[in-house]
Amino acid sequence: MTVIVDTNVAVVASKDSDELSEDDPFKECVTTCVERLEQINSDEMKLALDSERRIIDEYRRNLESINRFSMGFQFYRWVERNWTNSERCDLIEITPVAGPKINFEEFPDDSRLNDFDDDDRKFIAVARAHEDHPPILQAVDGKWRDFLDVLRENSVTVEYICEDYVKNP
Repeated sequence: MTVIVDTNVAVVASKDSDELSEDDPFKECVTTCVERLEQINSDEMKLALDSERRIIDEYRRNLESINRFSMGFQFYRWVERNWTNSERCDLIEITPVAGPKINFEEFPDDSRLNDFDDDDRKFIAVARAHEDHPPILQAVDGKWRDFLDVLRENSVTVEYICEDYVKNP
């Protein structure tokens, strides 16, 4: 199975779950994010990225300076080591579109997505350009929720792996 990983999955996986109480719903979210990244690191799942490293650059900006022993940082290091390994990663070409907003030809031409976050459009473009349309793993970014139906209509699946936490932050 191939997946696309939104950066916040790795950021959440970097939290120290030992500091959270057993009844804190976020502790389960951290654990779930760690488990998913471990599946990628251990080759149970393949990762889809854009060929120009836009996603990797976002990972770097958000993960390079965090705890070097955290799962999020380990995931980032795994990506840096493996992004060109076709057995572990699919590199997908996406085509930037000139204009005032960050956009890609592969992003759906659907007016209901006009307000979708510019920085997250690369994930959508990769999902649509990939022949298998892999799901995008999402942890806690609630702003995607308003677009789930429209994205689904446009062949994009978003899998909230911390559903309970997003509903009840």
